[in-house]
Amino acid sequence: MRGNAATVSADPAGAQVPAGDDALLVLYANGDGQAAAELMRRLGPRCFGVAMRVLGNAAEAEDVTQEAMMRLWRMAPDWQPGQAKVSTWLYRVVMNLCIDLKRRQRGGHVDLDAIPEPPDPARSAPEQLQEAARQDALQQALMLLPERQRQAVVLRHIEELANPDIAGIMDISVEAVESLTARGKRTLAKILAERRDELGYADD
Repeated sequence: MRGNAATVSADPAGAQVPAGDDALLVLYANGDGQAAAELMRRLGPRCFGVAMRVLGNAAEAEDVTQEAMMRLWRMAPDWQPGQAKVSTWLYRVVMNLCIDLKRRQRGGHVDLDAIPEPPDPARSAPEQLQEAARQDALQQALMLLPERQRQAVVLRHIEELANPDIAGIMDISVEAVESLTARGKRTLAKILAERRDELGYADD
């Protein structure tokens, strides 16, 4: 019996395991539409999350996500499995698109309204409101950071990427990543500390 080629492959013991991102990209390049759907399901929300945190604007983040995925599809026929992670390549594209957008805006207004996290049905309504307020506060604090610090903090402390991966995405040294994330984290902590009581952290 055949499995779904877009999402599973066989290990030596004969069990079915999820296909890796690079394998899915190769399948897509060979005409497998289900592989594209699976990659979009896996990577689309992550791209949007990064762009949202960096830009602070949902519409712009959606545009960046769509453009990044389009570039992934165009690049698919030339992809060499094993040379890099698809997700790392995509993060770099997202970051570059965000930088380009910021440059085009030339200091224009950026909407600071963050999209709240999906409601957790296990939480009470006051808890959900407090969590939404915390997410808004984090987004606003992130937007106060210098651009490169914001990018590094998002990739390290929100996306939880390793410093070498971030260095590759941002085209800087690991030492520079460490410096940017340390400075950004200190600044965020200072900004959010001033709103500690308002956001309910004193009760945690």
